[in-house]
Amino acid sequence: METTNPLGQFLRARRSQARPEDAGLAPGPRRRVSGLRREEVALLAGVSTDYYIRLEQGRERNPSAQVLDALARALDLDEETAAHLHQVARPARRRRPVAADRVSPNLVRTMAAWPDTPAVVIGPYLNVLARNALGGALFAGHQYSDDLLRLVFLDPGARTFYPDWDRVAVNTVGALRAAATDHDDPRLIEVVGELSVKSAEFRKLWARHDIRQKTRETKRFQHPLVGPLSLDYESLTVNSAPGQQLVIYQAEPASPSAEALKLLGSLVASNA
Repeated sequence: METTNPLGQFLRARRSQARPEDAGLAPGPRRRVSGLRREEVALLAGVSTDYYIRLEQGRERNPSAQVLDALARALDLDEETAAHLHQVARPARRRRPVAADRVSPNLVRTMAAWPDTPAVVIGPYLNVLARNALGGALFAGHQYSDDLLRLVFLDPGARTFYPDWDRVAVNTVGALRAAATDHDDPRLIEVVGELSVKSAEFRKLWARHDIRQKTRETKRFQHPLVGPLSLDYESLTVNSAPGQQLVIYQAEPASPSAEALKLLGSLVASNA
């Protein structure tokens, strides 16, 4: 995992994904590189080619906010990814907060009071820090039930459990990218290193530098006990514990998924 020049790594990745035709440039059969050339990005951003090359090579490390905005427009970045570009280029100089792995007992009790609603608390690297009974049952039966990142990329049952695996994989890596504010964090380096070695799909997606900060979405599951589930989830920041997210899943009322979730709840209660 490259840490010495994260801005250059980001720019190269996003430049290779940009489509020349979207920038009003002819794709052309003679292009030797995918995406945009360095000089084309520089032209679109209104900076010199030499300056842009220095940015990619890490010889220029203090671009202004105006330059970063221009680069975001040239690379056609969405709002989230443009914000990430600013964060990569101009990381805040502040004391690094310690990621909390301990979940507040009050939050644990709150989740326990939702017997019909699956809920989990996840850390910045998508490891499950706490769950209520139904939240545990939703992900039970897998090799990596307590680690949603490894579940997606390393668990042998992942592609069955997630019918929309390709979309889930993109969103999962994008969520990890969004949470990775400290590129020198040993835990991040360990996670990315392991998954890059063990999963070609993860390695490819990580190199894209996509950002996904989804706070709500509908996700489909093929649960081994109750079958198909289509659940809406909300992801809420835990203000008392930076880096933690409370994720709550719900089914559309009176839907087949609601009935399946009710069945799962009854199985949990009977095994308690």
